[in-house]
Amino acid sequence: MEGLKILFASPEVLPFVKTGGLADVSGMLPRVLAGMGHTVKVALPKYSLIPRDKLSGSATDVSFDLGLNDITEPVVLNRLIDHASPLEYFFIENDHYFDRPALYVDPDTGKDFTDNHLRFIFFCRGLLELLKRIDWQPDIIHANDWQTALLPTYLATRYREDPFFARARTVFTIHNMAYQGQFPAETFPSLGVADDLFYAAGPFEFYGSVNFMKSAIVYATVINTVSERYALEIQSSAEYGAGLEGVLRNRSHDLYGIVNGVDYNDWSPSKDKLIPFKFTPSNLSGKSKNKIELAGRLGLPFREKAPLVGMITRLADQKGLDLVAAAAADIFALDLQMVVLGTGDRRYHELLTKLQTDHPDKLRLLLTYDNEMAHWIEAGADVFLMPSRYEPCGLNQLYSLKYGTLPIVRATGGLADTIIDIDAAAGTGTGFVFEAYDPEEMIGAIRRAVDLFQHKRLWRQIMKQAMKQDFSWENSARRYVDLYRKAINKP
Repeated sequence: MEGLKILFASPEVLPFVKTGGLADVSGMLPRVLAGMGHTVKVALPKYSLIPRDKLSGSATDVSFDLGLNDITEPVVLNRLIDHASPLEYFFIENDHYFDRPALYVDPDTGKDFTDNHLRFIFFCRGLLELLKRIDWQPDIIHANDWQTALLPTYLATRYREDPFFARARTVFTIHNMAYQGQFPAETFPSLGVADDLFYAAGPFEFYGSVNFMKSAIVYATVINTVSERYALEIQSSAEYGAGLEGVLRNRSHDLYGIVNGVDYNDWSPSKDKLIPFKFTPSNLSGKSKNKIELAGRLGLPFREKAPLVGMITRLADQKGLDLVAAAAADIFALDLQMVVLGTGDRRYHELLTKLQTDHPDKLRLLLTYDNEMAHWIEAGADVFLMPSRYEPCGLNQLYSLKYGTLPIVRATGGLADTIIDIDAAAGTGTGFVFEAYDPEEMIGAIRRAVDLFQHKRLWRQIMKQAMKQDFSWENSARRYVDLYRKAINKP
């Protein structure tokens, strides 16, 4: 089947710049698509934060001026060929908009940059004008999250009659409904679309403000999010849909769910270069050795018969830290140990610090993010706790499966789609699942894990089942290609 020409636009992409899981997706999915024979170009802003060595070999190709709010700014294209794969990167350069000390939040105020709307209007308009100047016509323009949401919006409005884009179809991926690109009504003229498109309940209007994500949901050819369960949840209520649930229901026939993949070159215990001992389902001896090493590094006493519970997370309510706080006394009454890696809300920093003082042989708190330690925890912990209030996809539960670190998860979003609840009697399942967002329910799942851990033969059997699960990017990429073809064939 003939390969597609795909423009993949994202505000963050590994290995260049990252604030969250979107960068992981944007780093791997295009690479796998290119490896499947498609022509893929990845577009992102050329932030000053990108390390210079990452841009080695890039070259300025074309530049032009773009008018925005009666101000003209240069758009400069830096192209970088990835010689390790048939992939090309487009970096959109403009110092006024992208020479900042952070991606989205001003470190001096702790709040979003006040001109974020202009920054990403400039990026989207500049990118579309750039395609015309280099005469490259994609079959698919794949936009990701609110920062690139105006790409499908502009193609359906500003460029609707432009023959250059006549065959282009758009895919808009929602990675997290909580961040929608919402700005005051007075910013609407900056978009450069017809004034009569801003009206109550219109494609841009959201409770009197301008909403970039809403416009993409209205205008994109097809929409997807990062798990099938989350695709249903965001249509079900304001809790998940964040006010756009009705708009999503109106596009339900064009809304799909595709679970993110895992780069098993980085996250596999048989290949992991960061952990002390490698291991496989057929030889699990390295797993227990990693637990010994991890306990030593943390300064915890090694306890073979007590499960070590890992958490690598943002310390916030969304990630279930309020459940952990409510159930803390019950958790540490159990025969277990725990390590928490991450930062977030100050109240959880303080709570967990106190719990560590109260339970010095049971808890270690690491208020940072350390990639090497994240690998050590996945390799050395026995179970992994993810009690999220909502979780569009989640990656750590997928890493945990491959490392035989059985996940304890709430049945929401991608967690529900990827973890099969363990039936100890039948010897089936891959993790411990609880339904209601409730501390007692979570404790029940943790107790089940602690109890099953004493049955070593059954535990090893389920570990091997978990490790054989396949969430490789190749599987996800094939589903994206199917989605692209749906978009192309849509009337």
